[in-house]
Amino acid sequence: MLRIDFPIATARLILRPFRSEDAEAVCDYQRLPDVARFMRWEPRGPEDVRVAVEQMARETELASDGDCLSLAVVEPGTGTVVGQIELVLLSAEHRQGELGYVFHPAHQGKGFATEAAFAVLRLGFDVLGLHRVIGRCHADNAASAGLLERLGMRQEARFIGTEFFKGAWRDDLVYAMLGREWRASAARRSTAHAPETGTDTCP
Repeated sequence: MLRIDFPIATARLILRPFRSEDAEAVCDYQRLPDVARFMRWEPRGPEDVRVAVEQMARETELASDGDCLSLAVVEPGTGTVVGQIELVLLSAEHRQGELGYVFHPAHQGKGFATEAAFAVLRLGFDVLGLHRVIGRCHADNAASAGLLERLGMRQEARFIGTEFFKGAWRDDLVYAMLGREWRASAARRSTAHAPETGTDTCP
């Protein structure tokens, strides 16, 4: 895979590798029951978060199958970490990736997750040359499913009773997008937002 240049800037956000000093900000949301509800971990205390952040800080490249790129999503004006987003390399041979994300509830509803996810999809498809990216979520997680749909991903499957999860059987939704679908949707967005001068304004 190609080398990734950091930070990644969007209109309102900076995506960068995690640092040890991010632990306090990450704890602010990973400790919340509403955030942990659909995650495979329970609400985390400061020590668990410190260990998690140290691990994420090492996840800065995609070289081999199973590698995870973990990025802190930061508001430039305040320097606040508002969430985390990741891209997992599922298969280098078949150019398959998986998108993941967790955001602080206090910063939801502002379009930050969508903006950050678009940036990571752009990285995956346009820079790293992935052929297919998937996103998975708990079937009851309407907010996550809505985000994947806003990104233009297709629901490909609903898996029933995949595991006994936090006291009940879990169903999972699987969404996906191909590189050709990404390029077609990017072209439509550029056309829709292009000024009258015809200048390309790729989002």
